[in-house]
Amino acid sequence: MNIIKTAALLAFMTALFMGLGLMIGGQTGMMIALVIAIGMNFFSYWNSHKMVLRMHNAVQVDEKTAPEFYELNRRLAEAANLPMPDVYIIESPQPNAFATGRNPENAAVAASTGLLNTLTMEEIAAVMAHELAHIQNRDTLIMTITATFAGAISMIANFAMFFGGGRDRGGIGIIGTLVAMIVAPFAAGLVQMAISRTREYAADKRGAEICGNPMWLASALEKIANGAARIPNDVAERNPSTAHMFIINPLGKYKRDNLFSTHPDTQNRIDALSALAREWSVEDNSIQDDTPQPWGR
Repeated sequence: MNIIKTAALLAFMTALFMGLGLMIGGQTGMMIALVIAIGMNFFSYWNSHKMVLRMHNAVQVDEKTAPEFYELNRRLAEAANLPMPDVYIIESPQPNAFATGRNPENAAVAASTGLLNTLTMEEIAAVMAHELAHIQNRDTLIMTITATFAGAISMIANFAMFFGGGRDRGGIGIIGTLVAMIVAPFAAGLVQMAISRTREYAADKRGAEICGNPMWLASALEKIANGAARIPNDVAERNPSTAHMFIINPLGKYKRDNLFSTHPDTQNRIDALSALAREWSVEDNSIQDDTPQPWGR
């Protein structure tokens, strides 16, 4: 099913890319966009996860450079019956995390120093379990490819005026170019929202199963949401096309970023986890130690 979804996503993004090329440069622009899209499809499948990690200046760690955090992910991957992912740390005061990779055998998880230094061990385990759930559900390929295409579409739209867009080239003129500059990124954003929102609840539930306690994740989501609202993530602001990959929207500091959020409402996610905890007869006070873990690099 996820293979079909990925193929459908690639087809839609390719069509959107071609439509943008048609609006800007007519049939010639459409053909150029098609060639670029084919190249991007191939490149994104093999390299998009590396690009996302590089965008956020993620640094890979191991059992020597971050022993506690690495061991935690190893135990969680074992509990989820997954291959051990590559583990990364992002130097950022905003608490957040994401997963990426084309399949479970080629996956990576990343957490910010802000998350590692402000959450408890149980909360960190729940967050990383959530990210492993995305890997297990094979969401990461779709989310990463979407980020790559959305970024490319926004970039081309921003430079649309430099491509001409004149009727003499078969395009639709300056008005059409302006419309393309607005509509294409908006459409790409809608795809990002649809992808992320439909997957977060499933990853929350599976993450709770992996770590064993829904309330650990509920507590973590509340802290991360509060942190994201107060602490800016400058790298994410420069690369908004990757926002849907994070466990909580990293662009939450500014109201304009919440107009079309890529994530479900945090309180709704917490309520769903609380209901799951009641179903499992898990106590809300299950987090015994509220001391943050000093796990930054």
